[in-house]
Amino acid sequence: MGRSVTHSPQRTTKPRDGLIPRKTLPDELAPHSVPRSRNSPRGGAAAAAAPPSADEILAPSYFSSHATPLHLLSPAFYSLDLGRSPYPSTGGGGGGGHCLGRTFVTAMDITQVLLAAQSPDANIRTAAEGNLTQFQEQNLPSFLLSLSVELSNDEKPPESRRLAGIILKNSLDAKDSSKKELLTQQWVSVDPSIKLKIKESLLLTLGSSVHDARHTSSQVIAKVASIEIPRREWQDLIAKLLGNMTSPGASAPLKQATLEALGYVCEEISPQHLEQDQVNAVLTAVVQGMNQTELSPEVRLAAVKALYNALDFAESNFANEMERNYIMKVVCDTAVSKEVEIRQAAFECLVAIASTYYSHLDPYMQAIFNLTANAVKGDEEPVALQAVEFWSAICDEEIALQDEYEGSDYGNSTVHFRFIEKALPSLVPMLLETLLKQEEDQDQDDNVWNISMSGGTCLGLIARTVGDAIVPLVMPFVEANITKPDWHCREAATFAFGSILEGPSVEKLAPLVQAGLDFLLNTMSDSNSQVKDTTAWTLGRVFELLHSPAGANPIINNANLPRIMTVLLESSKDVPNVAEKVCGAIYFLAQGYEDAESLSSVLTPYLPNAIATLLSAADRADTTHFRLRASAYEALNEIVRVSNIPETSGIIGQLLQEIMRRLNLTFELNIISSGDKEKQSDLQALLCGVLQVIIQKLSNTDAKSIIAQAADQLMFLFLRVFACHSSTVHEEAMLAIGALAYATGPDFVKYMPGFFTYLEAGLQNYEEYQVCSISVGVVGDISRALEDKILPFCDRIMTALLKDLSNSMLNRSVKPPIFSCFGDIALAIGEHFEKYLPYAMPMLQGAAELLGNLDQSDDDMVDYGNQLRRGIFEAYSGILQGIKGPKAQLMIPYATHLLQFTEAVFKDRSRDDSVTKAAVAVLGDLADTLGPSSKDPFKSHLFHVEFLRECLDADDDVRETASWAQGMINQAVVS
Repeated sequence: MGRSVTHSPQRTTKPRDGLIPRKTLPDELAPHSVPRSRNSPRGGAAAAAAPPSADEILAPSYFSSHATPLHLLSPAFYSLDLGRSPYPSTGGGGGGGHCLGRTFVTAMDITQVLLAAQSPDANIRTAAEGNLTQFQEQNLPSFLLSLSVELSNDEKPPESRRLAGIILKNSLDAKDSSKKELLTQQWVSVDPSIKLKIKESLLLTLGSSVHDARHTSSQVIAKVASIEIPRREWQDLIAKLLGNMTSPGASAPLKQATLEALGYVCEEISPQHLEQDQVNAVLTAVVQGMNQTELSPEVRLAAVKALYNALDFAESNFANEMERNYIMKVVCDTAVSKEVEIRQAAFECLVAIASTYYSHLDPYMQAIFNLTANAVKGDEEPVALQAVEFWSAICDEEIALQDEYEGSDYGNSTVHFRFIEKALPSLVPMLLETLLKQEEDQDQDDNVWNISMSGGTCLGLIARTVGDAIVPLVMPFVEANITKPDWHCREAATFAFGSILEGPSVEKLAPLVQAGLDFLLNTMSDSNSQVKDTTAWTLGRVFELLHSPAGANPIINNANLPRIMTVLLESSKDVPNVAEKVCGAIYFLAQGYEDAESLSSVLTPYLPNAIATLLSAADRADTTHFRLRASAYEALNEIVRVSNIPETSGIIGQLLQEIMRRLNLTFELNIISSGDKEKQSDLQALLCGVLQVIIQKLSNTDAKSIIAQAADQLMFLFLRVFACHSSTVHEEAMLAIGALAYATGPDFVKYMPGFFTYLEAGLQNYEEYQVCSISVGVVGDISRALEDKILPFCDRIMTALLKDLSNSMLNRSVKPPIFSCFGDIALAIGEHFEKYLPYAMPMLQGAAELLGNLDQSDDDMVDYGNQLRRGIFEAYSGILQGIKGPKAQLMIPYATHLLQFTEAVFKDRSRDDSVTKAAVAVLGDLADTLGPSSKDPFKSHLFHVEFLRECLDADDDVRETASWAQGMINQAVVS
């Protein structure tokens, strides 16, 4: 079982270095496992004479038509693509059937091909799949029409109709954004008359007597709508769907399928794509479908689910008190329906309303509290879970408000109603009771999510919301249950205590933890495994949140550290799920010394035993899952990171040899199945991770010689790992090689001939973009290590990097680091970077121009924009510093554009501190490199005066950079 300090996947905290055992909610069982979409606008056709939109500029086709093609070292051409896919012309062409080898697939016999594609005979199945693929590729319009006809025909076999619907849906949408864009453009290119026939077939299918056909059709309708409605096409869809609801003879199955379609359409499109009268009509139909006068429970359930998806569209309706009252009444009435599924769906709507319309909830909170309290105390678990989730959602909103109003008197804000604080005396006891409803052996299953875990998670969010106020409400429950004979009581008490450790002040919690720490350590010997599991998790929370050796209230001291280490190391031998949490506790205990490294020597006496114990835990034969091994190695990594060198250099050196020995043994494992291969890859990734940490630790000290002596053997092992062809191993081995390059410096050049093939492959690995991103980072590491010795490899490196920037299939997150990498290479090879200027500089300029067109209302795009700005500035700084000297004049043509870009960034309030520092640094680099030649550009762009003045009032880091830049600019301008 995993306890969670967060209650949905979006709020799960990722461990700093990988898999640290936490009481974590599994994504697939989380509340909101089908999250309500917050659709961003989808692009439509631009007006004829309008300037290019951000969507157009993001597409590589824009750069191919607006920028000079770049040719470098090979016939490759480069055009910048920073996050969208091209819009290829797909041509709809073709007539009727066509020859597939000796098989003709037409609308007449597609039924038989669809049935054959599901045959248990692999040969028949493969041939049929090939026929379908060729039909799709050679005559897409006819293929799609045939599928829609098959789906709509009640006389066809259910099996062929089901597969027709699936293929049709997958022909319109894909998870991968690039594939999705391709499918969209394929649909757009289909002849309008054929599209009309397909859509008519889909609408007809909503009235089918077969449930699967109706359900699939509603999904496909939504996929078509997601393409067409933003393009102002299929404008009568909503009216036709609403017509199904108001038709006097409409059957219950038709209504149910129509409501499903309406819900899916609302999920797929953005509110801006429907007129308000359309929204009103949709909500009216949905709310009427929820009404108790509707006799069909299937229709009412579909209506509630449709409302859930339509809530984003109801902003104007929630702003109108009369309409809001009516919607809330219907939802609350539905929450007490006799059908469990309908009650659950109604509470899911309340959760969504809490997140979306918090500011309108005040008049309804007493009624909602009563509903949730009754559900938690007596309803079926799926309903009770959503009732608890409602309060977790309220916590999220109020935590966000407190963060927003931090430092101001948010308590007087009209938008902060302090619902949690007001409900606290009743809410906390209700949640504490849920903690006693554990399932037997739930600690054995990481995928369990029940009312006990949900209640504890909500309790943790309440602690973050109200702080100290929760402590006196929870501690009596802890004290009353912690020593009871019933294990349920002991586990619940421990869980309650662990859940409130984040939020209240250290001053409030420290005395309680100091008084209870010895009790928790004793409880690690409890007779019940679940109690020990939760106790280990709680100890991990104590160390993570309250352990501060240099603080005013240290939890760990010289008196209790020996007992803590003894208990933890002994408990790491417990059953795997307990041992995993214990390793997490060791990790956080060690991590507490990261910011107080001078105090970390207190761990030195325990280091040999801790290393041996963690290695033993990683080797356990009774581990049925990967988590214990991963947790043991992560704890080992953290102990190495905080170890005090040179006190422990000998011990760490021995560990280096042991980990290399273990990595070498992985090549001798007997690999029979894909499962064996996966286990080998997982183990190699963990061992490479440990080696990376050891290399980094020793390379920063006088013990660097240990790495130098082992470098040949390390590199040999890493190169063998690359042969495994696993992206995870590839990532870890690549990171370790980056650390080795830093440690060995110019001597790393001897490994380049053998390593470069793998590095180049990593740079070209577009599909596994994390591998590509790490490979880009390693190029930077190697550039800094080798300096001008990297020159023989630069042509191929730059070719790969430029191709990456041009590649629309590559995840956009890789592209900002590529610009930074340009700077690293330029710094390494100096004036030799001249040959790459004609190719790198247009890329930088194109990216800079793109930034002016990003959607500032999209937080993700704002974050990406800042990453891109920082990457561009770091590229310019590296190039300016590298070119500095006799060839500095090469940069004069780029000075004006650089200053214009910097001025635009200065005026943009969405820039973060890292961008500000990089921007100021590049101003100094420009003045330093060009000297008097920069006088005129700076005098023409006087924004720098105000920019530097602002930065001189910023924090130390920015102020120091700004002071240096100001000196460089003054020197250049007055010279």
